[in-house]
Amino acid sequence: MTTTILIIFFIVYLGMILGGLPFLQLDRTGVALLGAVALIGVDALSPEQAVQSIHLPTMILLFSFMVISAQMRLGGFYDWIPHKLAGLSLSPPRLLAVLIVVTAALSAVFSNDIVCLAVAPVLIDACRKRRLAPIPFLLALACAANIGSAATLIGNPQNMLVGQTLRLSFSGYFLGAILPVALGLLASWGLIVWQTHGRWHETQPAAARTTTDEATPFSAWQTGKGLLVAGALLLAFLFVPGPREHMALIGAGLLLMSRKLHSRKMLGLVDWELLVLFMSLFVVNHALQSTGITSRAIAHLAAIGVQLDLPAHLFAVTFLLSNIVSNVPAVMLLLPVAHHETAGLLLALVSTLSGNLLIVGSIANIIVVDAAARRGIDIDWKRHARIGIPVTLITLIISGAYLIWVN
Repeated sequence: MTTTILIIFFIVYLGMILGGLPFLQLDRTGVALLGAVALIGVDALSPEQAVQSIHLPTMILLFSFMVISAQMRLGGFYDWIPHKLAGLSLSPPRLLAVLIVVTAALSAVFSNDIVCLAVAPVLIDACRKRRLAPIPFLLALACAANIGSAATLIGNPQNMLVGQTLRLSFSGYFLGAILPVALGLLASWGLIVWQTHGRWHETQPAAARTTTDEATPFSAWQTGKGLLVAGALLLAFLFVPGPREHMALIGAGLLLMSRKLHSRKMLGLVDWELLVLFMSLFVVNHALQSTGITSRAIAHLAAIGVQLDLPAHLFAVTFLLSNIVSNVPAVMLLLPVAHHETAGLLLALVSTLSGNLLIVGSIANIIVVDAAARRGIDIDWKRHARIGIPVTLITLIISGAYLIWVN
């Protein structure tokens, strides 16, 4: 049975690396789900054990903020923001700075993937109306969304997992992360401005290449409801003791009770695939841990000098795994060894910031690149890497230096 579990585990994580499996129409979610089904099918886990392996507080928190983000999308907020930014009478470098700050702030609350999904298409059209070259702004959107999401324990799925599993203080984490995040945002702005070399405008007529999706009309009432609930939850997380997932679920429930927005529309915008991916990986990782292989592997690594209870070693392994299997699976694998005082901050920062390295390192990157491709804008891996690699290295150096300083 141990051999069977190990084979299933390796197949699942091969799917995480490749984004699917050869000859099968499966993405990462499909591979993980199939792995969880296989483990139950071969009696490696009973259905009851599989359910118990899922960390319910993380799932509740993730679902709740998906509902809140759905409220913001249906209220037209994400369409309204890029148009308002494009209308500002600012020079392109200053406009880029405002975009980075706004994107980072939104991603810290509403999740980086959702912000990129909603903002990227509208940002392209807004740039073209001003005859601005969209690529620098799109790269800034992706980088700022990833970096900004590292500022809080609700900014992205892996941070939610770290915060809920290790029961980190919301305010304590924010105070620990805000300095490296702010410096990382400043560095990304400087790199994009430097690499643009003053070429901020398109060289061909924008109208010939602009594709405009049907925008969601802005509703101050619906947007205000979403902002009010999100703001109330942030204050509750900071000052009210108690389970964060309970408070978030109440907030989501209040938004679902609407006279105008049908619950079908709200729930239709929930990323059910991501929720299934999380649940499936919980099952797969639990099955592996039940064999004792992970503890033996950690002991073997320690014997050859890689001690994951040391911050420097955990830092390096988190960076490598996040770029091999993606940040969420990497964090799930490493959480059992996150014992030292700054392990939670380290895991959240490094796994998130590593996502800027390559296009495939973050779902937010893929969303932005796909949105650009649908409008005839080619951002290949080389173009992304020119920004992504230096941004990743600089932000990780900043975070590493900060973690050494706070220790």
